Amino acid sequence: MHLNYINSLYMKTSEASRISTETINAESSSSQPIEFEEIKKATKNFQPDLLLGNGGFGHVYKGWIHEYNLKAAKPGFGMAVAVKKWNPHGLQGRQEWMNELYYLSKLHHPNLVKLIGHCSEEGNLLVEHNMLVVYEFMPNGSLDNRLFSRRYQSLSWATRIKVATGAARALSFLHGLEKQVIHRGFNSGDILLDGEFNAKLSDFGLARNGPTGDMTHVSTRVMGTYGYEAPEYVATGHLTTKCDVYSFGVVLLESLTGRSVLDMLKARHEWNLVNWAQQYLLHKIKLKRIMDTKLEGQYPENGVYTVATVACKCIRQDPRKRPTMAEVLVALEQL
Repeated sequence: MHLNYINSLYMKTSEASRISTETINAESSSSQPIEFEEIKKATKNFQPDLLLGNGGFGHVYKGWIHEYNLKAAKPGFGMAVAVKKWNPHGLQGRQEWMNELYYLSKLHHPNLVKLIGHCSEEGNLLVEHNMLVVYEFMPNGSLDNRLFSRRYQSLSWATRIKVATGAARALSFLHGLEKQVIHRGFNSGDILLDGEFNAKLSDFGLARNGPTGDMTHVSTRVMGTYGYEAPEYVATGHLTTKCDVYSFGVVLLESLTGRSVLDMLKARHEWNLVNWAQQYLLHKIKLKRIMDTKLEGQYPENGVYTVATVACKCIRQDPRKRPTMAEVLVALEQL
């Protein structure tokens, strides 16, 4: 079963009231406005042939704009971009759109996707049917497509480690900020790949600032993608950076096994990746049984065991026993 289908089946409903306008507002965004008509021209009126994918917010299309004036360009000229277009029947809405603009316009890092601009019609950022976000185009798509789609050649072990390390850098950066940022929706579909397979984290619609002062957590409505969510978050709504760590561990399991987090086509005892895989992770011999067959055995056994050990620590039930993303990054960088 494809991950996009699973996402659409299980993702929680939108939490429209969760972001206060004191924290997130259109005026606080430094994103460049782009006229709706220019985006229409850039995507050939959202031509189906230019559709890159679909998510909780809506469809994503490829387009071309001129880099300096952000006007539409002919295909193959100017700068290639990805345009996320709001679907009024989708799972996310205005608050998630504003959240995305806020965080991606403020946060800059080599492993975060670059925000180019957003749709503005006559200076009004809240014209709902024209809510769009424009990003840099990532030619190698998303990690989930590269792992699970038969359309693409399998990723080598070295590339999988490169991608995982880049994603770990992104989360470590977010968690290490003076005002921590928790991604809250981290999954393999949010990891985009440039032409050199460098990972860039995207989709900040569900992101939240972390706890401050004496607070141990942030209380939120449970949001995200089923299977990637930390168990304590699902049970209590208490959000911490360790929730992102758990989600990262699930993505590591996907990279090891080549299986999506949920696969209803598998036997009942195998359809949940975490429940099925964790019994094999700390046994070098057993570990071979769950490795992605598309790797054809081309991987270093010690390196695989290290990654499996890190994944096992990340998905521990007790969040206090999970490593920080900084610790995860150090382990991956040593491979």
